[in-house]
Amino acid sequence: MTRSDREVESPSQATRAVEAACSERGVRLTPMRRAAYEAMVAYAAPISAYELLERLQQSTGRRLAPPTVYRALDFLLEEGFVHRIESRNAFVVCDHPGDRHESIYFVCRECGASHEAHDADVRASLDAHAHGLGFAPQRQVVEVYGLCARCQASS
Repeated sequence: MTRSDREVESPSQATRAVEAACSERGVRLTPMRRAAYEAMVAYAAPISAYELLERLQQSTGRRLAPPTVYRALDFLLEEGFVHRIESRNAFVVCDHPGDRHESIYFVCRECGASHEAHDADVRASLDAHAHGLGFAPQRQVVEVYGLCARCQASS
């Protein structure tokens, strides 16, 4: 199931989870951070920073500078509320915004839909390989590309 196939939370439902996590962590969800997050929830697919900038400018009616959006994205990434799809240079809302974690992403090369999955065994295996090499991982990004069920059915 891809992000676009399942029922996507409304921005207000998703924002409540983020607000609770911010309160618990003692960090501030500023109006711009909230607007960026809600725009991403509404988009429901990986989005680039410049696409997000355009959406925010349309919704606010104000001209925004790119650093404004990047600062909001940096905060959302740091807190684990969104993730970065590295190979697409895009960002996607986390399915579990209250929990800090790293995920595996299945990304459709045709429609761009993404699915976030968690697998402790994969993470442990990557950690074991890294430590065996004397490597100290700081972050793991696993992306699997292929065709989603919908795109397979239509081809």
